[in-house]
Amino acid sequence: MRSAPAPSGTLEEDQVRAMFDRIAGFYDVMNSVMTAGLHHRWRERAADLARVAPGHRALDVATGTGDLALALARRVRPGGEVVGSDFSEGMLERARTKAGGEPGLRWEWGNALELPYPDDAFDAATVGFGARNFADLERGLAEMRRVVRPGGRVVVLEITTPTKPPLSTFFSVWFDRVVPTLGRFAADPEAYTYLPKSVKRFPRPEALGAALARAGLTDVRWILTAGGIIALHSGTVG
Repeated sequence: MRSAPAPSGTLEEDQVRAMFDRIAGFYDVMNSVMTAGLHHRWRERAADLARVAPGHRALDVATGTGDLALALARRVRPGGEVVGSDFSEGMLERARTKAGGEPGLRWEWGNALELPYPDDAFDAATVGFGARNFADLERGLAEMRRVVRPGGRVVVLEITTPTKPPLSTFFSVWFDRVVPTLGRFAADPEAYTYLPKSVKRFPRPEALGAALARAGLTDVRWILTAGGIIALHSGTVG
């Protein structure tokens, strides 16, 4: 008996891991091309929303090549620590190379749905452009809340779909046509066909805010930037 096909914009966990292992080598270049380099600014804003300070401990989930973890590390020095966690060894290898010997940084393999850390272990947990790849979004958010102490922060940085023209029209053309074409140049069209589909099926800002509240966060807020293409959500562990 055949199983039902996966919803559009979703992949099995092993497929997602293999995809990110494949694209690790050109992931940073593609991010810069697709965002005109603005993704660094968005990650800095996410790090600000985490409200970490020198001496704090922070976790960056689905860290990829580590840019958000590096931004957090600059805020917790001296005396603090940031753990960048990902289930793609290819991404972690790139993060380690990028970070060099910077102090206060650890890179560890971890599944976002089963984080290998005790309750209340961190002052903040962040995820940048990775939440839409969680096989179970509610479980991933609950895990982030679990490992953060009361009063600490959870921050989610993601792409969202604008609803009003002309930006909605530009967004559709860019993600439906241009991004898959760029993927062909990067020799991995599957990955960059998956990307726009994963963005479209991801919850809108209001729904993601509700999911964060269900995960046990209070004072949930979000900021839309880049004309409504980027959403930064944050909440406090009660």
